[in-house]
Amino acid sequence: MTVPNQDPGGVAPAEGRSLPQWHTLSTEEIRRELGTGTAGLSTEEAEVRLQRYGENVLQEEARETRLQVFLRQFKSILIVILIIAAVVSFFVGEPQDAAAILIIVVLNAILGFSQEWQAGEAIEALRQMLVQRAVVIRDGKQREIDASGIVPGDLAVLEMGERVPADISIVEATSLEVDEAPLTGESSPVDKASGPLPPGTSLAERSNMVFAGTTVVNGRGRGVVVSTGMKTEFGLIAGLSQRVRAEATPLSRQMDVLGRDIGLIAIGIAALAVAVGLLQQREFLEMFLIGVSLAVAVIPEGLPAVVTLTLAIGIKNMMRRNCLIRRLPASETLGAVSVICTDKTGTLTRNEMAVVRVKTPDREVAVTGTGYAPEGEFLLEGNAVDPLEDPGLRQFLRAVLLCNHATLAGDEVGGWRIFGTPTEGALVVAAAKAGLSREGAPEAVREFSFNSTRKRMTIIYREDGGDVAYVKGAPEVLLSRSSRLLRGGSVVPLTDDLRDTLRRELGEYASRGLRVLGAAYRPLPDGLARTAETVEEDLIFLGFAGILDPPRPEAAEAIRLCRSSGIDVIMITGDNPLTAYAIAQELGLSSEGALTGADLEAMTDDELEHRLRATKVLSRVTAEHKLRVIDILSREKAVIAMTGDGVNDAPALKKASIGIAMGIKGTDVAKESSDMVLVDDNFASIVAGVEEGRREYDNIARFTRYLLSSNVGELVAIVGGLLLGLPLILIPVQILWINLVTDGLTALALGLEPAEQDVMQRRPRDPDESILTRSAFLVILILGIWLGLLTIYVFSGLYEVDLDRARTMAFTGLIIFEFYNVLNFRSFRFPLHRIGFFSNPTLLLAILGSLALQVLVVYVPVLQAFLGTASLTLADWGLLALLGLPVLLAGEAYKILRLRSGREGPDAGETRAPA
Repeated sequence: MTVPNQDPGGVAPAEGRSLPQWHTLSTEEIRRELGTGTAGLSTEEAEVRLQRYGENVLQEEARETRLQVFLRQFKSILIVILIIAAVVSFFVGEPQDAAAILIIVVLNAILGFSQEWQAGEAIEALRQMLVQRAVVIRDGKQREIDASGIVPGDLAVLEMGERVPADISIVEATSLEVDEAPLTGESSPVDKASGPLPPGTSLAERSNMVFAGTTVVNGRGRGVVVSTGMKTEFGLIAGLSQRVRAEATPLSRQMDVLGRDIGLIAIGIAALAVAVGLLQQREFLEMFLIGVSLAVAVIPEGLPAVVTLTLAIGIKNMMRRNCLIRRLPASETLGAVSVICTDKTGTLTRNEMAVVRVKTPDREVAVTGTGYAPEGEFLLEGNAVDPLEDPGLRQFLRAVLLCNHATLAGDEVGGWRIFGTPTEGALVVAAAKAGLSREGAPEAVREFSFNSTRKRMTIIYREDGGDVAYVKGAPEVLLSRSSRLLRGGSVVPLTDDLRDTLRRELGEYASRGLRVLGAAYRPLPDGLARTAETVEEDLIFLGFAGILDPPRPEAAEAIRLCRSSGIDVIMITGDNPLTAYAIAQELGLSSEGALTGADLEAMTDDELEHRLRATKVLSRVTAEHKLRVIDILSREKAVIAMTGDGVNDAPALKKASIGIAMGIKGTDVAKESSDMVLVDDNFASIVAGVEEGRREYDNIARFTRYLLSSNVGELVAIVGGLLLGLPLILIPVQILWINLVTDGLTALALGLEPAEQDVMQRRPRDPDESILTRSAFLVILILGIWLGLLTIYVFSGLYEVDLDRARTMAFTGLIIFEFYNVLNFRSFRFPLHRIGFFSNPTLLLAILGSLALQVLVVYVPVLQAFLGTASLTLADWGLLALLGLPVLLAGEAYKILRLRSGREGPDAGETRAPA
């Protein structure tokens, strides 16, 4: 066996051998060149080639090293100011202050590094989960593998809707069309077929090749992989890698702006404080350090990093709820969703299709069994029958088996798996229950593929008596194209009365929530042109099957939760309107009937906007209809989540506020166009993600407001003391220590607060509303001023007796007061007894840990000298605890009074949704 002489993985080709022009070779030459047999590669050979040529991946930009991330923490202007202050302190004979400032700077850098690195790790872990899958033939068996494991010589299977994983030479093709726009700019799909082409054929005209990164939009085929990784055409131009990139969230950008604005204010206040100190004839160096420290204390410099880390942790939480966030902004947006436009199949239902009834012109039979196991019986009026003894039933099952691309296979755990669509899989399973298989099937010579316009597919087989076309698709379409039917083993004319009877029975199936597929066939006369229009006429109708995709048991509860939280749910499906409406009723989705795609086209935008307020089921819709629905819903500034799984869904997924692709049945194109991938295709997981998104936003608001109120307290204490002519209440290193404690452990722990009890009973928040609402700003000012005045009060009563003890009391008191304050911000509306005092143990541990550090600072001699503290008595600790208690009690009383009066607290978007 030869090995490929083109090195797809980046290894140079064998010396003295030129790279072949794959499009100029015949199928036999390519198989021989790459050592590919009809059974594909062996597993052992594939492993050898993977080791030699490397993984089928595009090279990515190198991630920042730990050292680079750590050094970046020192680029802040504020950090530079601190370093300058430390240098000045050292040269004026204050080495302890210089050392203290530098230690705090390093600790801040370590905290920032830890936050950013953890956030990067979370994003990287999610990026690694977004791997493309591919189907290959190895050891003569069809296998689904990670696309990164594809090697030159693999025999790859190409299916409609999937992204091509590598550069592939076509071996066989059936109505195969590929969208090559990302590679060549060609807007129209390109027909593909096997066979050599002349040398010099341009890339866009290589019809015997498909290229990595392009998309199969119609038909199916197989081919031999010729290039992988950076040696593909896609890799060579390095144009579109489709990698997930970590993005700065809108909220993070708002936090940066907020921090910058506060920074300008803080610098102004610091300059004012320095001026006041100088007017009071205080030393310039002392005031310089106070001014710098004051500026740093006021600015919540760690806020953007805390927000990013909170979002990264939230992404991990969402992953546990089967929501894979591909872009950071999606975690924010999901919490603000006001409309969910959801597919039905596999999302609201289980996507485990099974044929439950078959109607032929002779009789109707029930089919038992669940899932994809080929086990079950055919029942006629409750009695088991042999379907192969019924000519009409046998021919129907044979037709749906032959006009089908799905295959049934056992999996590794003893179950059964379908390769193909669930609907086609259900038909294959039904035929298998009757004992039918494709073994010994005649040769397929032509196919007319299914698409949403034709609503049918046809495969022509060359049988002993001549060519026979087997057709399956929407029963109403097949009935309109049939002139005969099979009854009693004989072909008889299909009269208008019989057609009307079958249509009524078809309606009954659909009204019961069954997906219905019809089947027909036609022996083709010699000389008849083998085109879709000529072949798919004068058909012999065989009947139709009722296929059930049962609703997910958790979907009804999820829809109820949406209703209670003010989220509108619209079912958008390609199914029959009767089927869709029946499922909606079973799930409790209230809707005034169902609209079809034709209905949408007949309405003006204003008419459709009005109908959408009451009609929540849209059926037989196209991708263009989805885009129009998004446009109309956006008129009222709705935040729209749109689900999708197909290639045609990509525009709608991109246009929606948050596009949600299906993780199981979704195509690669849909996943790449989405903001989030629903790992289990379950509607309930979307609702769980909304709940997590709301919790994230609430927590960001909590610690942002908490940090600002604490910083206002520090500002009031320091500036107020200076204006009153008091000695310095806090020395620079103490201010920096408070900044580290308050902005570190407690803020991060507050970001882990559990969701409030009624988080899914509130209307969606306005995404444009600021975190700092008027009421929130007022609360921040009131609490901040209270903290600052308490600190001044503690200091003013002691400084004339013992200045060091007075500063230690003020220093420790401000920290204790802020610990009480952080409990206020655990909820904006509910008192502690409602949310549970111990419901956020991480916050309690953070408070206890910070308190333990403060005890060490107060009593350990080395730290006393370092931070300028003096020992306190137990009575001192008790006094500070009592002075701070009213801060918490006032907050609790405020919340209780607001609840009793039926008014809401200072939280944006927390109005209650209607029941």
